[in-house]
Amino acid sequence: MTTIRRFSCNDLLRFASVNLDHLTETFNMSFYMTYLARWPDYFHVADGPGNKVMGYIMGKVEGQGESWHGHVTAVTVAAEYRRQQLAKKLMNLLEEISDKIDKAYFVDLFVRASNTPAIKMYEKVWFFEFCFVS
Repeated sequence: MTTIRRFSCNDLLRFASVNLDHLTETFNMSFYMTYLARWPDYFHVADGPGNKVMGYIMGKVEGQGESWHGHVTAVTVAAEYRRQQLAKKLMNLLEEISDKIDKAYFVDLFVRASNTPAIKMYEKVWFFEFCFVS
């Protein structure tokens, strides 16, 4: 069974194995702590059997006026849990939070142009236009 819940400080010590993937963008610990402190509603973890971290999403809300929006900073799922729609569930949660809590107009993200699996997943989920980074 999968449980999606808000990320906590203790999770910072548990999620390193999910980041050990060439497709996953990783950051230093202070970056994660900043997001956890400033945008806790936008930071969630998916736990699986045995309390194993299956994946996580972190984001924020930013912009002004009509450009007020949610932003997916990182979403990643451990290799053994991919293709089970977990990333879709995490992204839908972030979209819902952006809409209901912060009244954001849209959600955006950046993706490496070389990350074909992610691009295909984003197109299936709901992103029809996104920014590519090299």
